[in-house]
Amino acid sequence: MDSRGILAAAAVLLLLGGAECSDPRIVTSSPDAPGGEILTCNLTDPSFQISGHQWLKGEKIVQEDKDGSLVTSYNISEVSAESSGQYTCKFLSVPDIVGLINVTVPPHVVAYKKTEHANEGDTGVLTCKSNSYPLVEQWTWYRSSEDGGLEPIVNGTDERYSMKSTGNKTELRIHQLDIEKDQGDYICNGSNVLGITGATVALRVRSRLAALWPFLGIVAEVLILVTIIFIYEKRRKPDEVPEDEDGGCAPLKSNAGANHETVRQRNSS
Repeated sequence: MDSRGILAAAAVLLLLGGAECSDPRIVTSSPDAPGGEILTCNLTDPSFQISGHQWLKGEKIVQEDKDGSLVTSYNISEVSAESSGQYTCKFLSVPDIVGLINVTVPPHVVAYKKTEHANEGDTGVLTCKSNSYPLVEQWTWYRSSEDGGLEPIVNGTDERYSMKSTGNKTELRIHQLDIEKDQGDYICNGSNVLGITGATVALRVRSRLAALWPFLGIVAEVLILVTIIFIYEKRRKPDEVPEDEDGGCAPLKSNAGANHETVRQRNSS
């Protein structure tokens, strides 16, 4: 094993169905391999007719064959949080014979979101999770102080804080957010028998007016547009008159002159 403390717990399991001590057994082992581990199951009773093998991680089949050997192996190329878990080796026979090997690692804690945003007065929700095996046994939350230290957050110390944790997830809720008091970095730590790791979540609290900013932006754009239209209309020349209006007046002047000449001729006669 390497210095990270990655372990694989070997186990000896009996035949399924409540076998007695004289029944065949599977001897399991997990020797190191370069960069990973090789899981091995060895059936001690050669009288069984084996038609193949299966390897399962949880309920998912990760390897299978039709070999009749009494020994089967599965190679984990890289031991990590994703590859850790419970592995089952199954000898296909009548009945099937199975064994379990636990591949365990320290917690691999990550923040669901590295930065969380919330509005002042609302409830902020910070979440961390760990997908490694075994599950986290204890979750703890801290807040980073201005002097660089860590202030523990415990249920009951402040009614605005509430924590809810399960084996692979923890959640911190901060009620009635205050932009001055609550903004900052929060650390979640998860621990099991193999160690402890943590992750940081940055909480950013927006002002109460933040929700109005998009609306105010739209209003400002409308006002600017109306102002431009108003200025344009004011600067138009007042003597700009459509051509059809001037054309309509000319015939009226010509008719008036003709009528005047007719009246003068009648008077002289």
